[in-house]
Amino acid sequence: MQIPPNAIIPQAKLTEYLLKYKTKNDKSQYLSQAGFTQDNPEQLKIAIYELIQTNRGIKDGENEYGIFYKVSGELIGINRRNLSVITIWLQRKIDNQFQFITLKPNKEKTQND
Repeated sequence: MQIPPNAIIPQAKLTEYLLKYKTKNDKSQYLSQAGFTQDNPEQLKIAIYELIQTNRGIKDGENEYGIFYKVSGELIGINRRNLSVITIWLQRKIDNQFQFITLKPNKEKTQND
């Protein structure tokens, strides 16, 4: 399944979740290795869109909200360092629209490199 290019990536998901430091399950430190910070959330959004254009989604579950898809691949960093990540998307049951849920390091890929 190819996640469509009009998939929704909420701005708050970038600025208040992925790029904001958290004491538990922090992703900001990992993303900063590729140059993504609170100062450039649009760059992260662009990199996520590029990721879904070049990698296919795999069905990863279903619930009352819709169908979840997992897209794995390389997030192209703005400092020429790429990160191996897994992104999760929801195809919403209510309107069939795709929405970004989260991003996490692909630990399997990182450990094997």
